[in-house]
Amino acid sequence: MLGFALNHMTVPGLRYDAVLRMAQSLGCVGVEFRNDLDGILFDGDAPSVVAATARECGQRILALAEVKSFNDWSDAKQAEAARLIDIAADCGAEGVALIPRNDGQACGNGERQANLRIALRALASMLEARGLVGLVEPLGFDICSLRHKSEAVEAITDLGLTDRFRLVHDTFHHHLAGGGDLFPEMTGIVHISGVTDPEPATEQMQDAHRVHVDAQDRLGNVAQIRALQQAGYTGAISVECFAPTVHQATDPAAELAASFAFIRSSVAFERT
Repeated sequence: MLGFALNHMTVPGLRYDAVLRMAQSLGCVGVEFRNDLDGILFDGDAPSVVAATARECGQRILALAEVKSFNDWSDAKQAEAARLIDIAADCGAEGVALIPRNDGQACGNGERQANLRIALRALASMLEARGLVGLVEPLGFDICSLRHKSEAVEAITDLGLTDRFRLVHDTFHHHLAGGGDLFPEMTGIVHISGVTDPEPATEQMQDAHRVHVDAQDRLGNVAQIRALQQAGYTGAISVECFAPTVHQATDPAAELAASFAFIRSSVAFERT
């Protein structure tokens, strides 16, 4: 049975407690909350209240996102990361999402690897002190300073930090980056979304194209999920849709349920 989760980006207009209730109603295993949506994080409620609400709904808080440009390390970035790590620990989150610089800068061979290692070393002790995992998410855009999961795995492994960092396997970004190894043993969470618009070429796909996964999906979500599971991944599969059409849905729970049903039946069919 696939363990689905709900990323707040998919339903950004809902309060955090409504997200938890929706996830509960859909049989999800957990949620991911974000600090980059309109409004105040957790709608102004204390992290302890959020933790209690999650427990009442039977939901794990899988991650709190995000430390942006985490691999552009500085005193200011350290302070930013420390604040988010403290909030994540206080609300009962299991991890913190780490998003690489995505502006076409610091992408040179050698420079980007060095910057990544500086950030990972600094973050490791901060995460360990609060009992959290850092979820590193390579982005497939060609302007990103960390496009490929293999580069993240190499750095984490070389530094001996495999107990403190895990990868985010994002089906959209995996497709944009040209695929590659899956690294199921290093994967902490899977993000799914589909692209059904037939117009954009892969290199033209953007977050605004990301909708629910259905039979018109161009990213190969079903194949990616199946391959991850066959390789041993047993963690959560979190829906992260950015498209305005998804955000404006009048019945988001029904759309999520339909996508879950499609994915479950398709993955099961492909296994036979």
